[in-house]
Amino acid sequence: MKILFVCTGNICRSPMAEGILRSKLSKAGIKAEIDSCGFESFHIGDHPDNRAQSICRNYGIDISGHVARLFRKNDFDSFDRIYVMDASHYYSVSRIARSAADLKKVDYMLNLQYPGQDLPVDDPWYHDIHAFEKTYLQLDAACERLIEQLLSSKPGPQ
Repeated sequence: MKILFVCTGNICRSPMAEGILRSKLSKAGIKAEIDSCGFESFHIGDHPDNRAQSICRNYGIDISGHVARLFRKNDFDSFDRIYVMDASHYYSVSRIARSAADLKKVDYMLNLQYPGQDLPVDDPWYHDIHAFEKTYLQLDAACERLIEQLLSSKPGPQ
């Protein structure tokens, strides 16, 4: 399984989701490739926002090594699932999609927890550390649902 998380600048929500899911996958013994990216070029090459790093560190997750990158058309070829954080990201990914098969891979992150509701993950960028905590908790709950899905689809012993 290969999973991609997408947000705006790839320094807050998507690297937090990437770090959370990596941690949960490791604890569950599930092998998967996880990455994240964004749509705005102003943070390319940057590490995650210090507040995002701090909140993740509080939960034992180190995202400091992440480096922001842009979403690429070939991400549709490289990933099985693409999770976006809000409607603007869904629209941006949809515009780049080359086919219905590409678009079928894309879903809102919080649809993992609230199917079909297309709810946004709160953007903490313009707020204080408490907003990052709230965003972390949203992402953590959605990632927990994703782990449950992956475990339930995992073939059992023969």
